[in-house]
Amino acid sequence: MVRAGLTPDRLVRAGAELADEVGFDQVTVSALARRFDVKVASLYSHLRNSRDLKTRIALLALEELADRAADALAGRAGKDALTAFANVYRDYAREHPGRYTAARHPLDPEAAAASAGGRHAQMTRAILRGYDLSEPDETHAVRLLGSVFHGYVSLESAGGFRHSAPDSQESWDRVLDALDALLRAWPRP
Repeated sequence: MVRAGLTPDRLVRAGAELADEVGFDQVTVSALARRFDVKVASLYSHLRNSRDLKTRIALLALEELADRAADALAGRAGKDALTAFANVYRDYAREHPGRYTAARHPLDPEAAAASAGGRHAQMTRAILRGYDLSEPDETHAVRLLGSVFHGYVSLESAGGFRHSAPDSQESWDRVLDALDALLRAWPRP
């Protein structure tokens, strides 16, 4: 019997909230069942297993991030677009640490193809068009931006910048200035 009020969407959203509270690695169907005060078996009519739950949370996080990024990029170009895009990732990681981790969860090829991951890549490439990069340099730059954004955010969220001056925000601003300068002067082969 399906418990009234439990739907896959409600469970995934509750799983995403749980991820933000306790960490994405701690999210399981059992933990979610405890949250709803139901038996684990009652969730299996909505979710296959913990892997399915984590995949769905990852897809939700990618969609939320893509929607935020699209809103932030509207009407922007160049450094303004680069900064807005980078800040979306940083702000999302601060607001939703578990979901941010989920957005980097490995997906199988089918789930990845159906995810908002492609939108992220398209938006990154749209930003880079303002820097007049052609292939394969554009792909190199996409990878560079992803590495810098995710690396900085991961180090910052782990407390890596708390114990020294200057302030992390000042460093973030300088990193974005440096990325803009690098992209404008991208080395040509």
